[in-house]
Amino acid sequence: MSEFETFRRLHRNRLPGDPLVLPGPWDAASARVLADAGFPALATPSAGIAASLGYADGRTPADEMFAAVARIVRAVDVPVSADVEGGYGLPPEELVARLLDAGAVGCNLEDSVDGVLKDPHEHADWLAAVRCAAADGLFVNARVDTFACGLADPERAIERAALYVAAGADCVYPIGAPPQVLPLLRAGIQGPVNVGAQIGEGPSPAELGARGATRVTFGPGLQRQTAQALGEIAARLR
Repeated sequence: MSEFETFRRLHRNRLPGDPLVLPGPWDAASARVLADAGFPALATPSAGIAASLGYADGRTPADEMFAAVARIVRAVDVPVSADVEGGYGLPPEELVARLLDAGAVGCNLEDSVDGVLKDPHEHADWLAAVRCAAADGLFVNARVDTFACGLADPERAIERAALYVAAGADCVYPIGAPPQVLPLLRAGIQGPVNVGAQIGEGPSPAELGARGATRVTFGPGLQRQTAQALGEIAARLR
């Protein structure tokens, strides 16, 4: 069985309270730690990789992002999905080719730019082109940025999610959705739903799963906590 098929099957038939938990490595060393801890797959955070490379979130050059993803993939024996932000302006065929060349089995793709939502129909058409180029070789996680952009109405997220699923997205990610609206999102969205969690605060992954999450990711949370811990160690060494 291919790593892609393994990854896709991890999203199927999840029981309430048992979501797929995908921690986010930012380099090869962190990826090995997480794989050794027993996680069946990993999902890179673009913000965490940006920080590790010395860039602000959203400012990592495409070449450096794909190279970082490739290093992470080479370091572990589990499937790796990659957050590639908005696709770096690449044509769908080139974006898919570069993800596959890096060894990724999936990707996150955002539907906003600098805090402004894209036209959902145009974005759905672009996702359909990505799906066509990827065929059955890439798991597409379509981010829905309505909550992150200040639109609190869950129906706006559900409307966008429906367009993206129809375009071929395998999963949707209403980033920033409050936990209390997850049951409504779950009821209105076909297919897997990715939910973001905070490290050490808020609902646990199991609780998010009970509210409707198919899978749980943490963005750059692990990288930021690790950097904070290193700062505390450094302060003691001075």
